[in-house]
Amino acid sequence: MGDKASTHPGAAGRASAADRPSSLRNVVLVGHTGSGKTTLVEALAQATGAVKRAGRVENGGTVSDHDEIEHRQQRSVQLSLVQVEWNGIRVNVLDTPGYADFVGELRAGLRAADAALFVVSAADGVDGSTRMVWEECATVGMPRAIVVTHLDAATADFDETVAVCRRVLGGDDPDAVLPLYLPLHGEEHDGHAPVSGLIGLLSQRIFDYSSGDRVEREPDAEHLPLISEARTRLIEGIIAESEDETLLDRYLGGEQVDVGTLIADLEKGVSRGVFHPVLAAAPAADGARRGLGTLELLELVTGGFPTPDEHPIPAVTTPDGSPRPPLTCDPDGPLAAEVVKTSSDPYVGRLSLVRVFSGTLRPDETVHVSGHGLEDRGHEDHDVDERIGALSAPFGKQQRGLSHAIAGDLACVARLNRAETGDTLSSKADPLLMEPWVMPDPLLPVAVRAHGKPDEDKLSQGLSRLVAEDPTMRLEQNPDTRQVVLWCLGEAHRDVALERLRTRYGVQVDVVPYRVSLRETFAESAQGRGRHVKQSGGHGQFAVCEITVEPLPGGSGIEFVDKVVGGAVPRHFIPSVEKGVRAQAARGVLADFPLVDVRVTLLDGKAHSVDSSDAAFQTAGALALRECASEARVHLLEPVSELRILVADEYVGQVMSDLSGRRGRVTGTEQIPGGHTLVRAEAPEFEIGRYAVDLRSLSHGTGRFTRAYARHEPMPQQAADRVRAGRTSEGPAARL
Repeated sequence: MGDKASTHPGAAGRASAADRPSSLRNVVLVGHTGSGKTTLVEALAQATGAVKRAGRVENGGTVSDHDEIEHRQQRSVQLSLVQVEWNGIRVNVLDTPGYADFVGELRAGLRAADAALFVVSAADGVDGSTRMVWEECATVGMPRAIVVTHLDAATADFDETVAVCRRVLGGDDPDAVLPLYLPLHGEEHDGHAPVSGLIGLLSQRIFDYSSGDRVEREPDAEHLPLISEARTRLIEGIIAESEDETLLDRYLGGEQVDVGTLIADLEKGVSRGVFHPVLAAAPAADGARRGLGTLELLELVTGGFPTPDEHPIPAVTTPDGSPRPPLTCDPDGPLAAEVVKTSSDPYVGRLSLVRVFSGTLRPDETVHVSGHGLEDRGHEDHDVDERIGALSAPFGKQQRGLSHAIAGDLACVARLNRAETGDTLSSKADPLLMEPWVMPDPLLPVAVRAHGKPDEDKLSQGLSRLVAEDPTMRLEQNPDTRQVVLWCLGEAHRDVALERLRTRYGVQVDVVPYRVSLRETFAESAQGRGRHVKQSGGHGQFAVCEITVEPLPGGSGIEFVDKVVGGAVPRHFIPSVEKGVRAQAARGVLADFPLVDVRVTLLDGKAHSVDSSDAAFQTAGALALRECASEARVHLLEPVSELRILVADEYVGQVMSDLSGRRGRVTGTEQIPGGHTLVRAEAPEFEIGRYAVDLRSLSHGTGRFTRAYARHEPMPQQAADRVRAGRTSEGPAARL
């Protein structure tokens, strides 16, 4: 690792196909917005010779040039891949957005990678979202390391940041989270001593970057006590996780363990996911220290992170669900690849970022596309053959051609017009389907409508293409409210979606208040008479009917009963009365919301031998129902959702208090290992339209929830009066 002999690679040059899985490393960068992930990627590219200066690629742009929206918002909003080479090993670096709204991109990066590098700012520490992702990685045993950035910030404290990482991320085993290097500070100027190098704890050497290159030298006498204490703790941590059970006894017996053995055990511990080293990096945008820590990081990634053939492959079945033997990361095995990201390029068209798990993917071959389908999110199931286009490796805005992509590698595939994120690519002769990864559920509703007539024609296609690229989005055509609703993960996710609609697909939309699907029902029994009599020359209209309405239990719908005797209403007009009653119920009786859960009984009526008709009795039935509503109390019913809220223990009180303010009812709590509590509750949908945003704020990013429709129940009178008065979009409960 960084304590090995210093070596320098040649320039990365043009993209080349990897020849074996052992020469690949797939690493995902995780960290909150502003932690320095993208700057670190650019420093890695510069250190490997892939760029000439400050992240600039050969033909202009930077390695982080991916999306115009990212430039305008000054933050990453999508998963991006940069490939660099170091000492004959290709490293696929997956840079993920740090903002919680784009957790879908993060999950895709975790799926495509074999190890995770957590980027933590020395000025900001570990946030709740980073902690949650760490726990997810721990659950599946993904190898992890930590790199501390922003070492020169005014509030930076490397030692305190390491202590926080040990406490928050180390959990029950903080000695599995230890630094490999300590930052070396240069001469103090104006009360600030910038970081000028690193102290290698295993090698007990100084790696000085002050000249612009890494220069290795002996430590000064003043450094020795600091090295000794930290080195002893590091050695004990490595030995504690060693597979050699005799090593600890030998060490405690006074045997000096050589550095080579320690490095080998360290690499094994990292690869197995039981030891998590902390590194330091200061990839400043200018100056001689640019790239400080990047060489050490590359040595850790290439030496300690697992190769693709050491990482488990997701389970596979046939498209119809029949089990298949487990796959191995073999370039000569059956083809099994997965689309981890879908995007559109204005010149190339649709581009699919693909992780090859088994076999070898080649340009212009025909593959089978299998998809689980997410019909509730607007994604169709897939089971088709497609001819793939060119393979390439992305680098900034460039696409560097590849001749093939072997098992363990990642590549961009052009012209996969039917495949969407999460779909499996396999051989036509042996179609496979990979077990899906968990997609976050979009919980923020955004109602949209076309801005103008030209946009109406393009709206449907634009929205369909938008959700095809992003499986964390759900498109809903609500039949009750007649609204087009785009469900998103948060406000930033919404803003990016609307911007892409406008700039990428040429569709301008207006955001309108989201409407909840309300209902009406009778609170008590009532009687009504419908009389429809008109005479205007020739055949007139004559129909009279008398009905009673009584409430039924929730979920009963509309029940129609015929109790006419003596032929007061001719038999062939009774279905007409029922049709009129049901039509009026669908329109509502007071506030234009559907009427539900009532029994309507036809008791009596009158007919005319000439002027009675089907239309007349339909109108009479509707009038009778409306008269009943004017004589009885009618409840406005609102939908209630069941909530399951997972939150860190320290925020449970705030969450419960907030639920009470939303007319919510807590139905139970459950302690979850790892310092979390599961809160079960019920709350009206009127009150939780923005809960995806508000819970994140309440819990400092540690909370998440699911919602499921439970039932409709009567709305409080005050809120119901506001709705009936037409002020739905004005009251606090209606601003969803």
